Amino acid sequence: MHTLTTTDIARLFRELASTIAGARDELCRLDGVIGDADHGIAMEQGFTAASKAIEALPEESTLADQLNAAAKGFLNAVGASSGPLYATAFMRAAKVAGARHAVPLNEAPGLIVAMAEGIRSRGKAEVGEKTMVDVWAPAAEAAGQGMADGLSLAGIMARTQAAATAGAESTRLMVATKGRSSRLGSRSVGHMDPGAASAAIVLNVIAQDWVRHGTD
Repeated sequence: MHTLTTTDIARLFRELASTIAGARDELCRLDGVIGDADHGIAMEQGFTAASKAIEALPEESTLADQLNAAAKGFLNAVGASSGPLYATAFMRAAKVAGARHAVPLNEAPGLIVAMAEGIRSRGKAEVGEKTMVDVWAPAAEAAGQGMADGLSLAGIMARTQAAATAGAESTRLMVATKGRSSRLGSRSVGHMDPGAASAAIVLNVIAQDWVRHGTD
């Protein structure tokens, strides 16, 4: 059986940091339309810090150690807005992963469910408010349902990716009611929420990494 190890988590966060860095300018462009044009910078700083925090841990560290370190690193780098949300997400995932050095890969989608619940509860946002919750919530629902249905990891992740992508697209039609973009009211309609856009990137990277690992 394939497992998700501490080596895999370190690799995943390196990939997340690299992919988000590549999307930085586009995320800033999206944020420039309805926000402060700095979302891409914040996300790049956050995931870079999270990855470095994991790399700095001793070799005997557990999955929980890694995810808690990622949370602290992200929060220290991004104190406002997305910082506390992703920090909470990683801490919730740490509780699920536990003090283990590996988990069965077919349990990995449960980490997405935990992260989504952390983001939703910390941000006190619901689906339909034009935030990253519009991506994380349906993606987590798809992951959880896929696990309940007994789908293969590839099947679960395909559903998760589809839900994340559709969730990000759905924010174009929404009026922002949370955060700085809420100041625009109806003028925010027609534009994708930058937090939703970055969330879709994160979830797609996670899904692709796990599926690839599961077929190695």
